[in-house]
Amino acid sequence: MSSSSRKVVKKVLAVETDEGVGSKVRRSIGSPQLRNLTPFLMLDHFHAPAGAGFPDHPHRGQATVTYMLEGESLHEDSAGHKGKIKTGGVQWMCAGRGIIHAEMPKYGDNLPEPRGLQLWIDLPKQFKMVEPSYQELDPEEIPIAYPQGEDGPVKVKVISGKSHGVESPVRPLGGCWYFHVIFSKPGTIFQDLSTGWTAFIYTLNGAVRVGSDPVAHAPYHTLVLSSSPNETGVELTATEGNTEFVLIAGEPLDQPVVQYGPFVMTSREEIQKTIMDYQYGRNGFEKAHSWKSEIGRS
Repeated sequence: MSSSSRKVVKKVLAVETDEGVGSKVRRSIGSPQLRNLTPFLMLDHFHAPAGAGFPDHPHRGQATVTYMLEGESLHEDSAGHKGKIKTGGVQWMCAGRGIIHAEMPKYGDNLPEPRGLQLWIDLPKQFKMVEPSYQELDPEEIPIAYPQGEDGPVKVKVISGKSHGVESPVRPLGGCWYFHVIFSKPGTIFQDLSTGWTAFIYTLNGAVRVGSDPVAHAPYHTLVLSSSPNETGVELTATEGNTEFVLIAGEPLDQPVVQYGPFVMTSREEIQKTIMDYQYGRNGFEKAHSWKSEIGRS
């Protein structure tokens, strides 16, 4: 089968705004300019200066994927899980039926201010009430593909999915591939993608061209890709050195999205039930009013 590339069908600049306690985020997916990109609910490129953070808050019905680009982040939840996401590491959290957690930056003399990406992915309806779970990889545990050899111009960190014969151990509920593509100098690769999946690129550094389009896209843009049945993947060309971006693709979900803050269900009745569960401390939120994180107090 011959390779046919997807193309950019929508481009959105992620403008920096305030979020949480003192944090700065560039939000693209989930902003008024870019909604309804199933299965993706939100993409935040966050920066957490000293004193910032995301203290105790609940989730239900989605997965949150936190990928640290610089610095480190601490996390702790009501199920007794705690740890640290290092630079280049990832945490894939399935909130399922309910969890309360805190995400707080780690500061130190030799640590850069934390920056990273947080992606919210809708869970298929049948998985919305599963028990919460985590899949975590330190930076050295994320497999790397070298499409043109280890001495070539490009490497692909395979956070989930498969790239050029290299597969991640992460197994999401619902199909999702997540790649961090890093070009040290100009070059071109073709990345296979599942036909019909929703796919987008978020640009971090340098400049990238998509398919045969001559336009080179600058940092902080979300590029939504076409998904015609004949398109087998996407051709990616870095037009300058030190070009970085993430390429993410997911299986679309044929279900309604009803969201109330950190609760994502498929009907207003389910959202009302979730709010009641949280208020009354039941069905996954048993510790809603008794648990306080250690890291959120400091």
